Amino acid sequence: MTGGYGIAARGRYRVGKVMKLEWSRELGASRGGLFGYCHMSKRHFRDDPYWVTSTNTKYLFRQIHDSSSNQPFRMMPFDISKCARPNILALEPYRCARDDYKDDGTNILLDANENAYGPGLALSSDGKLVNGANKSDISIDLLGLNRYPDPHQHELKQLLCDFRNTHAHTNKDLSPEHLFVGVGSDEAIDALLRAFCTPGKDKVLTCPPTYGMYAVSAQVNDVEVVKATLDVNNNFSIQADKINVRLSADPQIKLIYLCSPGNPTASLVQKEDVQKILEHPSWNGIVVLDEAYIDFAPDGTSLAEWVLEWPNLVVMQTMSKAFGLAGIRLGAVFASEEVARVLNNMKAPYNIPNPTSQLAVQALQPHNLQVMRENRAKIIEQRDRMLKAMPKVPGIGCFLGGRASNFLLVEMLDKPNGRPSNEVALQVYERLAETRGVVVRFRGKEPGCLGCLRVTVGTKDEVTRFLQEIKSVLADVYAGKGKVNGVNGKIEDRKEVEANGIIA
Repeated sequence: MTGGYGIAARGRYRVGKVMKLEWSRELGASRGGLFGYCHMSKRHFRDDPYWVTSTNTKYLFRQIHDSSSNQPFRMMPFDISKCARPNILALEPYRCARDDYKDDGTNILLDANENAYGPGLALSSDGKLVNGANKSDISIDLLGLNRYPDPHQHELKQLLCDFRNTHAHTNKDLSPEHLFVGVGSDEAIDALLRAFCTPGKDKVLTCPPTYGMYAVSAQVNDVEVVKATLDVNNNFSIQADKINVRLSADPQIKLIYLCSPGNPTASLVQKEDVQKILEHPSWNGIVVLDEAYIDFAPDGTSLAEWVLEWPNLVVMQTMSKAFGLAGIRLGAVFASEEVARVLNNMKAPYNIPNPTSQLAVQALQPHNLQVMRENRAKIIEQRDRMLKAMPKVPGIGCFLGGRASNFLLVEMLDKPNGRPSNEVALQVYERLAETRGVVVRFRGKEPGCLGCLRVTVGTKDEVTRFLQEIKSVLADVYAGKGKVNGVNGKIEDRKEVEANGIIA
């Protein structure tokens, strides 16, 4: 055996189901307690860690000699429970949209708010980059992949500025000095926390129901999360006055994450509410407006250029949604020059790969922007179709929140014309995925979202199938073909929490 691991402890303990360690008191005593001997049974191992689960566990040993049996172990002081940061050890595993239901090529994926019509790029009819008469003008410099990418991405940043310089909110112009680009919005969320929050001291404020990565990143950075729930009785609007009261009472709050349009609410944050917070007379912090879905909202809604008027405003955006480029993982932060400089100074030097930046640059060319806008129009058309058709399905209740995104938040009822029910919503969510190949997202444990599913708007054919399948599944649930009542309450609640815990 080579490089095996064991724990020195008294008695005999089973490791997994295949390994035993036997502590020799005499040998341990004769060697000053530093060495023990192990007896291997069932099979031998190579280069893998094994742990003894025992309350008497004291030390971790590493084998230092090769032999088939009775080899000494050397004590090592390594203990991950004492070495790793406590807030990291306390993390729950990140769960994303593909953890429960995979993309097997046949499923209809209406759960991750991706662009169902594909990339906003003028590609060939088969979706490939080809040569010849029908050649796409999308190109990637494969010969240049041996070189590190541009650390500054000036060309890409200028194109993003050109796209957002609408002059709807200011007469000034954004420039590349106002931008940070990263790996999706997630890098920006994390970078802002690292830049402005002292671990174990400062706090961030979120407004649930909202995007789950704000809280995950805060926990990773050992930053406390303060919550100011959206007004569930007023279309999930933010409560600016209540937020300002919290800011006055707690100067350790350094960041506020606002999602506009909201996820899962699809509601826009009103400009005047943002301004109320920005004008707080004593708070020294930053308002972060997450505009991941902003291009599904009416034109002129984005506040990206408004950072030129407010140094304490940051606007995050992504190319994953309306641009249909979730696979390239490109996010952008619009900010004052001072804030953008801080973020750029602390980033990894080559954080944007060449293929990512090249595809993003192409997506921002006029002819490809036209493709994006055409796809967006198709999504909005199907969104309007769903708004009209879904209320006609027995068992579907009200739409909650807004209509400013590529998804809808809708209630499932305990019976036709009944009340919102998490139990029914969970049944519909599971049955759609497991028996019909249609994957949506359960959101019933979020504040104000009892009985709710979040449904991404798909293509015309996908929406047709979704409408058929949800009608059939609800009929089956009400007919008792699947258990709705009589399930153990604790089991039901656990399943709801697990389904709701997916971050997407």
